[in-house]
Amino acid sequence: MRTKRTSLVHLLYFSRLNLAADAPTRARQIGDITRQAQKKNEFAVITSFLIIEGNFAVQVLEGERQSVHEAFQRIAGDQRHRDVQIVEWREIAKREFFTSFTTASRTPATEAHFNKAALLPMLQRGTPKGSSIHALAMALQAESVSKQGIDHLFV
Repeated sequence: MRTKRTSLVHLLYFSRLNLAADAPTRARQIGDITRQAQKKNEFAVITSFLIIEGNFAVQVLEGERQSVHEAFQRIAGDQRHRDVQIVEWREIAKREFFTSFTTASRTPATEAHFNKAALLPMLQRGTPKGSSIHALAMALQAESVSKQGIDHLFV
């Protein structure tokens, strides 16, 4: 029996970031990315989770096939990213992420999740695994939701 095709897709990509080295400028640039992406994703009904690890970015995008394709084309053409590569593109039955744009990076609070994912060596080699990116994004989202005290809404 054939499975029903859906237009809902999930795309994982990674890139090297072209951001400033000094912390205040870098933080401002990440804030700019966040504001722009959140607005565009809300308009396109895309949910996403961006993870920044050193000078690398990995992101999960979810939404209608055409909207995700257009968002990825914008990202690939953005001068703040280079060496943009798709890790995984597949149809999904339902969304797994809750917001139009969430971002996370390694901090003392998230260190355990980043260490478990061991993503940085894969990114440095240019061979990140979709399953590692996805698991890290899901763990970070679950922790964030739990800290907000709203995890019971999604069970």
